[in-house]
Amino acid sequence: VKRGQPFQFKLGKGQVIKGWDEGIAMLHKGEKATLVVPAQLGYGSRSTGKIPENSTLIFDVELIDFEAGFKPVPYDVKGKDTVKTPSGLKIIMVQENPSGAFPPAMSTVSVNYTGYLTDGSFFDSSVERGQPIQFPLGKSAVIKGWDEGIAMLRKGEKARLVIPYQLAYGEKGYPPIIPPNATLIFDVELVDFKEEIKPVAFNVAGKDTVKTASGLKLIKVNSNPTGAKPEQGKNVSVHYTGYLTDGTIFDSSVKRGTPFSFALGTGAVIKGWDEGIAMLRQGEKARLIIPYQLAYGENGRQPTIPPKATLIFDVEVMQAIAP
Repeated sequence: VKRGQPFQFKLGKGQVIKGWDEGIAMLHKGEKATLVVPAQLGYGSRSTGKIPENSTLIFDVELIDFEAGFKPVPYDVKGKDTVKTPSGLKIIMVQENPSGAFPPAMSTVSVNYTGYLTDGSFFDSSVERGQPIQFPLGKSAVIKGWDEGIAMLRKGEKARLVIPYQLAYGEKGYPPIIPPNATLIFDVELVDFKEEIKPVAFNVAGKDTVKTASGLKLIKVNSNPTGAKPEQGKNVSVHYTGYLTDGTIFDSSVKRGTPFSFALGTGAVIKGWDEGIAMLRQGEKARLIIPYQLAYGENGRQPTIPPKATLIFDVEVMQAIAP
């Protein structure tokens, strides 16, 4: 209600706490209710954000609208050849494109997919969302079977990937969606790819450094006094490249060719970002030097961010108030 935007989720898919999946299913469109959710149907014995451990939660909710469930259409693989790789991956070509190019390693690929369990039930689909998934190929951003299988496709090709559990979510699975030791089936289409863009570090020589009370350091690379300022609680679109202090790049929207959007001041990003981006205007570029207390803390974020890591981000505000 504060954000002025209803919350959307897929009912019964474990995307929300159990009390929500159960309670919202009991409402008709247009109905309002108060849900009193005991801890075992909420966040249990763990604390999260402002919610203490073992908390009973109270939600005032209104079911604004819903859409009918998605019904996927599995690929017809009858009579198609199956290729099995040494790793155990099976790939069945459904639609070939001999004139298409293979995606280079580290390129950002755009893939449409629908995922099934071996009993035929589907568990996730970019087709349902109407938006292909994008990820850097060969960077372990997805399960191993995907990194291997998508690299074997040309742009425009469709295939079925049959992925053994060792190349998927392993012995433990991914509860509650993926069971233990689950073989997964994906109908995929390589929609497009972009070759990796190499970020160029900002030149901050001779630029003034502003240090805030929190310990954040900000070095502006350019100024745009007439640019719009990001507003608290509103989405802002930012291009960034993140470095460790030894110069190693650990993440970059520039490489992917797609800016990152988030709601400013809502805790959706690390504290140093919420503070630093709020100090910039649309069109401005800056370097943020963020101490570990404002980043990922004493533990870091393995395997990418070491413990007590100071992080350096070169950022550019693309849209101060993004849609």
